[in-house]
Amino acid sequence: MAENPNAENPYLPSAAPFHNEGKTVAAWVAMIGVTLGAIIAAVGFLSPTLWIIVAGAVVVVASLIAGAVLRGMGLGQPGAAVGERRA
Repeated sequence: MAENPNAENPYLPSAAPFHNEGKTVAAWVAMIGVTLGAIIAAVGFLSPTLWIIVAGAVVVVASLIAGAVLRGMGLGQPGAAVGERRA
């Protein structure tokens, strides 16, 4: 069988990609905060109280910001560019 002249050449990456499946401090803080905020907001919806709903939304937003700050501090999964610089 003739080889395909348009086939891509296989290559190996310069380094193995960072692998932790998202199990980082930043991910856990964000996930737990969003879960707690959703529970608080759900309680607010069950007992129609606006301030509890708003408190749940504030907890969700604060936990997302905390996760982003922790990732910026190096406690999250690095991006592709960071992995390439380490190699």
